[in-house]
Amino acid sequence: MKNVYVGESNGHRVGEIPKKSISIAYLILVHRLPNQFKKLFKAIYDSSNFYLIHIDKKANQEIGEDIKKFLQQYKNIHILDNENVIWGGYSMVQAELNGMKYLLNMDAKWDYFINLSGQDYPLRSQKIIQEFLLENNGKSYIKIDNQEKVRPETMNRIENYFEESEDKISDKTHKRGFMKDVIPYIGGQWMILTRSCCEFINSSSEVKKFEDYYLNTLIADESFFQTVLMNTSFKGTLINDDKRAIIWIPDGDIKLRPKTFTKNDLAFLQKGNHLFARKFDDNVDNKIIDYINIQYNEPFKATIKLNTINHISTGFNHLN
Repeated sequence: MKNVYVGESNGHRVGEIPKKSISIAYLILVHRLPNQFKKLFKAIYDSSNFYLIHIDKKANQEIGEDIKKFLQQYKNIHILDNENVIWGGYSMVQAELNGMKYLLNMDAKWDYFINLSGQDYPLRSQKIIQEFLLENNGKSYIKIDNQEKVRPETMNRIENYFEESEDKISDKTHKRGFMKDVIPYIGGQWMILTRSCCEFINSSSEVKKFEDYYLNTLIADESFFQTVLMNTSFKGTLINDDKRAIIWIPDGDIKLRPKTFTKNDLAFLQKGNHLFARKFDDNVDNKIIDYINIQYNEPFKATIKLNTINHISTGFNHLN
């Protein structure tokens, strides 16, 4: 049984970190609201980091040109060839894999991979985020749970065969047997992974069969990486925590979606030890980010607990 850490990991106190440094490689997926992306980017920019931007092929040309022009003033910026990313399709996983591969192939040394959407925002400064990762160096952060035991209502995503077209997932499906001797896991799309974890995902021959199978599953981005890391020879430390603050709310047939934060959610955003939050929209509330910035440079503390996957906390929800 593979061990994972449950819940929060070590906090820190600014000023007590050894004189070393952590470099982060960010992959940011953008498909709308370019001004929201600019706010995010300014908040996470540090010249020691690297930034890979993926602009969805469905975004209009003006958005892409606006963002590229904005980024010209910064260094260590790269643009990933855009793909048509379909919600619920494997194309989301493929964009993540392409991003990891691109970042690994750069002539650059970085320690951690973090993926974000263009409507995310950091709850702590880069200084604090880098110090947190330095103190917890070697640990990867991703939501993980046994899919069959904890979220059986989502098993149809992997037990049925789905096909992705240009703009949607095909309505025609059929049953199929899941991968032999593989336990399916689920969690969420958002990750903070060590470089060695990304190297394993991109180079291990064990991963190919998962790519082949999950190509025809539904909402693979919430389960592909978890299932790979828990069913292969990967030896790194996994923390069952993606460090994201999200409030899930009902939304018709989708059942749940991330709430757009307003000033009424400030208390929620100020508690806990999250590093990032999603999602934000200035058209809904253009002041909430200003309120967040008040505690931007405050360090946080947390406790740590070790357990096996059988006892992972189940206190989170995702799209069904």
